[in-house]
Amino acid sequence: MQKILIANRGEIACRIIRTAKSMGIKTVAIYSQVDHLLPHVTMADEAYCVGNAPSRESYLNINKIIKIARECEADAIHPGYGFLSEKAEFAQAVTEAGLIFIAPSAPVIQCMGDKLEAKALAKSAGVTLVPGSTSSLNNIAEAREFAHQHGYPVLLKAAAGGGGKGMRVVRDDIGLEEGFERAQSEALSAFGDDRVFIEKYIETPRHIEIQILADQHGNVIHFGERDCSLQRRHQKVVEECPSPFVTQALREEIAHQAVALAKKVGYTSAGTVEFIVSPKGEFYFLEMNTRLQVEHPVTEAVYGLDLVEWMIRIARGEKLTLKQNDIKPSGHAIEVRLYAEDPTEGFLPSAGKLIQFRAPFSPDIRFDCGFTEGDQVSIYYDPMIAKVIAHAPTRTEALTNLIQYLNKILIKGLASNQDFLIRLLRTENVQAGTYHTHYIQECLEHLVGETATVTQEDLNLFVQAAMAIQSPSLPAQNFVVIIGKTIFDDQRCTATLNWLYQNQLFTLSYQGQEVIGRHHFHNGIHHLTINGLTQAVRVIDSRHWPSIQHLNFENAISDNKIIKAPMPGTIIALPISVGQAVQKGQPLAIIEAMKMENVLKAPQEGTVSEICVKNGDSLVREQVIVRFA
Repeated sequence: MQKILIANRGEIACRIIRTAKSMGIKTVAIYSQVDHLLPHVTMADEAYCVGNAPSRESYLNINKIIKIARECEADAIHPGYGFLSEKAEFAQAVTEAGLIFIAPSAPVIQCMGDKLEAKALAKSAGVTLVPGSTSSLNNIAEAREFAHQHGYPVLLKAAAGGGGKGMRVVRDDIGLEEGFERAQSEALSAFGDDRVFIEKYIETPRHIEIQILADQHGNVIHFGERDCSLQRRHQKVVEECPSPFVTQALREEIAHQAVALAKKVGYTSAGTVEFIVSPKGEFYFLEMNTRLQVEHPVTEAVYGLDLVEWMIRIARGEKLTLKQNDIKPSGHAIEVRLYAEDPTEGFLPSAGKLIQFRAPFSPDIRFDCGFTEGDQVSIYYDPMIAKVIAHAPTRTEALTNLIQYLNKILIKGLASNQDFLIRLLRTENVQAGTYHTHYIQECLEHLVGETATVTQEDLNLFVQAAMAIQSPSLPAQNFVVIIGKTIFDDQRCTATLNWLYQNQLFTLSYQGQEVIGRHHFHNGIHHLTINGLTQAVRVIDSRHWPSIQHLNFENAISDNKIIKAPMPGTIIALPISVGQAVQKGQPLAIIEAMKMENVLKAPQEGTVSEICVKNGDSLVREQVIVRFA
């Protein structure tokens, strides 16, 4: 194997290229027209344009990818994750073209990619299943019958799906019809297959997955578990290894079933078997991902291996040299996904230019990224900017290092979930490891935007930083802060402010603690971010000491008679008509952006006076969609 084509983009393409180069293997990148300046293009030995921006015209174009691989005389193709990585027809086309597919075989991808077939195979392998339908639903009536028999809540899932797409939790009859339609539509859009099945929904579970490796000689081993329970809209946000919830006995039991399933289906390469685990430790098979997972770096950190290297070696026919008894974990690793999205606007994807994007080097942090400063984050693909992975001897150290590093990242030009991640990692339950798959939703008010709780300690730090910024020569004092008012006393203490980068990053040492903050000054107002919380303050000079005015900004009241696009995207449905009376919360339009469907709903009762777009239209942010009389 002398040359590998990576049928992917961005962060994962860069990651595969690095490993291939370390093995002395040449690499070939592909890119769409909007991706021609991204790092993976220049990192590879060769790079070829695969088509226009839409995925179906570029990264999902099997014939074009195979054609490029043949013309550049590649020996193998690595699919990464997403796009074609779990498409059996792609694996088959690669093999038929005489190339090596660095992933499981087409038959394995086919059977495990069909969630219903996977459930049947898992059952035959002795794997525990959650109650659910054994075939796809033909209509809403079948879904309603199952829900009434087993009770709400239920979970609608795409038969060919994964990654949270085509998945809807339904809690009553009213939500079942819309959930069924949305699950079908999203499944068809994401996977070209609108089949949906139904399962009993397990409340407040943990999401636990087992990493496996299997060679072509019948050997299968596992590398413990990852806890991926911190999720939003069924998509993972934070992952860690090992799980703070799983006991050694439970770990062995779940891993035993994962290995048994891999052997049953004749699995080869790297893969993941996912389970949901109830608070009592009862576990059920969820699905098998026949590819490299986004969160694989935490396993690599704890177990000291390179999964991509092993995928390549297995694809070359090599035997596993590792034995299960020799595999020992070391320390703890935690990963977060840094997304271009706006938590204050319901996590709507954010596209645009990374005007500023700086992430410092740290020996304790792995920063997997597919963008550099000045790059464009496109509306056409998943909005993940980077993965940040901390590895340390203990979980507490890993959390601390990760929070400190996230604070040091500078992102300007588009919205991101940076502060949301910091707040999430600082919550009591995450610090203690006592969270579940619904935890983010339960604490969303605390985690998002201006509703986030600012503690007394945070306020003190905000004020101290603002004073030091305005009057660095003045000695600092102890003080107590009341909202909108600052009271000083005469007991002196020392506060030290050190700038890290162009007066935008700073460390503040105050009363025995040190925090990292970010600072932005605009129109006479200091915007200070400390511990993931942002406070706008104005420093007012007085005769002796500067005083602080806290500014609590409220969102501008929107005109409820005009519905605008909250993000760039494509109109895929307009379930309304001119003259129609609509109720508050009724769907008005469905926008597809960054591989997800987003439903815009009526903010109040009204009558539609004008529909300003049509199905298939490409939208820009703030474009008017609907007007009300």
